[in-house]
Amino acid sequence: NVTGCSDLLPLEKQAEVIKDLYPWEGKVGILYCSSETNSKYQADEITKYLTKLGFTCESYTFTDTTDVTLVTEKAANECDIIYTPTDNTVASNTSAINNVLEPKKIPLVAGNIDVARECGIATIGIDYYSLGFEAGLMAAEILLEGKNPGDMEIRYSTEYFKIYVPERTNSLDIKIPEGYSKIE
Repeated sequence: NVTGCSDLLPLEKQAEVIKDLYPWEGKVGILYCSSETNSKYQADEITKYLTKLGFTCESYTFTDTTDVTLVTEKAANECDIIYTPTDNTVASNTSAINNVLEPKKIPLVAGNIDVARECGIATIGIDYYSLGFEAGLMAAEILLEGKNPGDMEIRYSTEYFKIYVPERTNSLDIKIPEGYSKIE
């Protein structure tokens, strides 16, 4: 009997960001912590979308913070671009990841804004105000209309925006197409 709104980013749109910024059909390394189930799900899903776009994909996983640098190094040596899903271990190790990728000039598309800001080049953002508003509408349906939460489907954001980190895209000579905004 639980429902609500999810802030899961649209993985198909994340794959499109990779294609927008790296239009060659190269190898994408998907970097994440293997003990985070949500990250595994996102890695598996985005692999499907990237494969349809012509990329080859390989997962590079670590089990905890002690493996992050070593695994990132391996991914950077074998891939053209890196993708990280929303992942807590990645989020707390952005400096280590950036210290590997930046000197090698390997771009990273992130699963969220904070990771993109710290070590990535771009991501998809969602409008949390709209998502919260939708959650409020769901609450009203439950409280005022008597709907059963167990019968209500989970809702997702329908409003998103493409954002990029100008300093990193400039240093990597990546052209930014129309429709992207700078991360502030």
